Amino acid sequence: MTQSILVVNCGSSSLKLALFDENENKLASAIAERLNGSDAFARIDGDDRTVPLPRNANHKQALTALVLAFRERKLMPAAPTSVGHRVVHGGETFREAVLINDDVVEAINDCAGLAPLHNPVNLAGIEATREQFPETPQVAVFDTAYHQTLAPHAYLYALPESFYRDWSVRRYGFHGTSHFFMANEAARLLDKTLATTSIISAHLGNGCSITAIKDGFSVDTSMGLTPLEGLVMGTRCGDIDPGLFDYLSSRGMQLADVHKELNKNSGLLGISGKTNDMRTLCELADQGHEPSALAIDIFCFRLAKYVGAMMASLDHLDALVFTGGIGENSSRVRQKTLGHLKLLGFELDADRNEHNGRQSGGRIESAGSRFPVLVVPTNEELVIAREASRLAASFR
Repeated sequence: MTQSILVVNCGSSSLKLALFDENENKLASAIAERLNGSDAFARIDGDDRTVPLPRNANHKQALTALVLAFRERKLMPAAPTSVGHRVVHGGETFREAVLINDDVVEAINDCAGLAPLHNPVNLAGIEATREQFPETPQVAVFDTAYHQTLAPHAYLYALPESFYRDWSVRRYGFHGTSHFFMANEAARLLDKTLATTSIISAHLGNGCSITAIKDGFSVDTSMGLTPLEGLVMGTRCGDIDPGLFDYLSSRGMQLADVHKELNKNSGLLGISGKTNDMRTLCELADQGHEPSALAIDIFCFRLAKYVGAMMASLDHLDALVFTGGIGENSSRVRQKTLGHLKLLGFELDADRNEHNGRQSGGRIESAGSRFPVLVVPTNEELVIAREASRLAASFR
């Protein structure tokens, strides 16, 4: 029987599906967006037709509709042999991917306080696929799991010990599947074993994080208790002075409003006043829009500072790796960022960088650079599919 792996990624208002065969070939993918709103829609990649959704469709209804569309288009003639779910927060409970059962569902729900916008919808996807495919083993793959190798000096905040003991306040880190993929791909491209590979991995998209990986293991990362900490992002502010909360409160802002502003209206969008899309920002900057140019400058300067900070956790550096939509496609961001790091010996080859490393095996550094610099497309879906297939095999 032909095996297939369905990958489910539920965002706060979106749902992404991907279907792989046993040889890791992607057979199909689909997306539903603006869920729980009157303008919700869904489509299968490569198909101009939209998939009909009920008005104000939720995640469960969108998943049901897309699975039916897969079947009608003969993309998934039988139930998948395994299902892999992206789950944002596993707290300290989950150090690796796990087969889903009722106890695991309960534990994921217990972590919902750490990711209130994400874990509940991740659970909605799990519930929907367990109903759709009751005999199929389901696997949870956690964004936070890869960072569970951080040492206490890297994950603890300088807060009263009771904050951690009683409320689990610590740095957890996110984008773990992407950073794990980067470590493996860098090892392959550099012709090294994972156990001897140390890199700095910069995942730059609408959400951004950077991770120091030593001998294959995460040893420091920029995101913290939540995905708000660290780098400047599309709509998130990244690092700020915590005193800002008191200051804004004294100006009459409520906590919920502050949370919304820092997560939804800050970052590149907040600085530019125009957009969170780096491509559009670059176009606007070239047209003389100074706030857009400033947004790019702040983004790159903060990123450069974090590259330097991540070196404190490493005893050698095999490569700096860029990934994510911005990391993979913005030569401008890479050039500006490494322009701040000349003291560390980073140098780019202008032509290689302009072509995003596609004609040079991912390498974009110049011959005189102290360290290799790589551009590697991420593939979080493939990591989830591999984990689902591996654990489902043990289930059977």
